[in-house]
Amino acid sequence: MIDERDLEERFVRASGPGGQNVNKVATAVELRFNVRASALPADVKARLTALAGQRMTTDGVLVIEAREHRTQAQNRDAARARLLALVARAARPPKARRATRPSAASRERRVEVKRRQSAKKKLRSVRNDD
Repeated sequence: MIDERDLEERFVRASGPGGQNVNKVATAVELRFNVRASALPADVKARLTALAGQRMTTDGVLVIEAREHRTQAQNRDAARARLLALVARAARPPKARRATRPSAASRERRVEVKRRQSAKKKLRSVRNDD
């Protein structure tokens, strides 16, 4: 579904577990996926952009960072798995909402709760018997 040529990986040093190794080896992965230039359908692109939120840059590049594992290979796999999961979620069209109306019983319950709340607050008011 995703073309390898659309992906760009950068490896940076990660914080966290790894001891001295953390200062020497670039294990964290920054996976960049250009959504605008990809071959995904327009509706999937729109949903992916919405789902990505802060991870989407202004020029339409989705950035996923993975730094939870100690090895570069594991972080690369984790980043790609997260990207695939995000694209899979975007590929599913949202379920159409069917308009419904509240039942008579639910309307009655709502009015009853409002009436009780009103009575409770009325008891709290300061009375002025002049």
